[in-house]
Amino acid sequence: MSKANRNQFGMLGLGVMGQNLALNIERNGFRTAVWDREPEEVEKFIQNQAQDKQILGARSIQELIDSLERPRKIMMMIKAGEPVDWTIDLLTPHLQEGDIIIDGGNSNFQDSRRRQKDLAAENFRFVGTGVSGGESGALLGPSLMPGGQLEAYQELRPIFEAIAAQVDDGPCVTYCGPDGAGHFVKMVHNGIEYGDMQLIAEAYHILKYALSLENRELAEIFAEWNQGVLDSYLIDITAKIFTVVDPQSDRSLVDLVLDKAGQKGTGKWTSQVALDLGVAIPTIHAAVEARFLSALKEERVKASQSIAGPPGKPHGLDEGEMILSVRDALYASKICSYAQGFALIRAGSEKYQWDINLSEISRIWKGGCIIRARFLDEIKQAYQRQPDLPNLVLDPSFREWVSQALPRWRKTVTTAQDLGIPVMAMASSLAYWDSYRTANLPQNLTQAQRDFFGSHMYERVDKPELGLVHTDWVGITTDGTKSRSHE
Repeated sequence: MSKANRNQFGMLGLGVMGQNLALNIERNGFRTAVWDREPEEVEKFIQNQAQDKQILGARSIQELIDSLERPRKIMMMIKAGEPVDWTIDLLTPHLQEGDIIIDGGNSNFQDSRRRQKDLAAENFRFVGTGVSGGESGALLGPSLMPGGQLEAYQELRPIFEAIAAQVDDGPCVTYCGPDGAGHFVKMVHNGIEYGDMQLIAEAYHILKYALSLENRELAEIFAEWNQGVLDSYLIDITAKIFTVVDPQSDRSLVDLVLDKAGQKGTGKWTSQVALDLGVAIPTIHAAVEARFLSALKEERVKASQSIAGPPGKPHGLDEGEMILSVRDALYASKICSYAQGFALIRAGSEKYQWDINLSEISRIWKGGCIIRARFLDEIKQAYQRQPDLPNLVLDPSFREWVSQALPRWRKTVTTAQDLGIPVMAMASSLAYWDSYRTANLPQNLTQAQRDFFGSHMYERVDKPELGLVHTDWVGITTDGTKSRSHE
């Protein structure tokens, strides 16, 4: 093959995401070669979706590599974990210095840090990139979160900017930072996604049970909400879900879906990393735990038969006002959830010296990805106004909005609790807001207890110059003097 006709990009893994990304890349003018461990998948793809396109179906790793121009750009869209390492081991014997390996799966960011270091030692370059948007986004324009060696990203930038979702202020892709920064950002994106979905589910639960609304009415409410501050992909598809009728039973299809939510691990990783970094993300924790509880279907059914809930619904609920209250509670909770996610990204950036631009992260989430929403533009502006903003709820515009929504937010949570409706994420967001705005929390007692039973020491508010001190709590009397038994 002549140099002029060589392919410009290689794709390994022909699941739906790999196929759609390959089609997206080719549609934007970049000749592409594809390979999969299953030869029949390559043949099927070339004979169907890729027919008459500038896409080569390689029969071997060697054929794919030989078809690519230098430096080679090869993207893996395969299952995270050991399969990524196995595929890298397949690739590297055939590569040359400076070639670029891209991991587009949902890999753990620590694995990406290790892989960049290992590949750099062999003079190869590595980019770990988050890809969000699902099957449709991969084909029509995803949000891309690349991290790794900057010079490698610069080589990929024309391709990534061409295939990414396009919004009013540019393509939804930005360089996140070295080694594992891209997969870290994608991990937090998925954690925020968990929080968003759980908050929407809780809003649905309240409206469905407290107001006994039909799915047709719910569809109208969510469609209306999607015209205002809650305008987002997830609210939009929620409204559409309520309109779908099962052709076999003529019932709303959503009512036939078993209430057991699955997960692939990135939400759990977000919780684990937040605990490691000491960052409070209670809304996201609650969303992960809600999925764990949903998996206990058989236990919950048995429990419902023996554990009674509240005796009945409260009288006098104003339907219109309750719908507005749930809307405001959902948006306020959502703000707190995003504040937690961005605080975690900031902490990770500081820990690993990534220098992540939070304004840019919110910008690239405006299109293509699952959590795309109108208010991400306001988040972008908040971080443009104050790049070192410690927490999103301190931004004047968000602080004012949440403060105005607070009475309805509290009413929604208390009404749900009075009815026995679980609102783990919504209540966690409210508790986060209340904790963050409280100057003096009760952890003075917690620290006193720790010093009492474990001599863990504490700091005095009246004498900070002393640093950490310890008290013999048993040996001091109620008047502050030492007891005779401890003299």
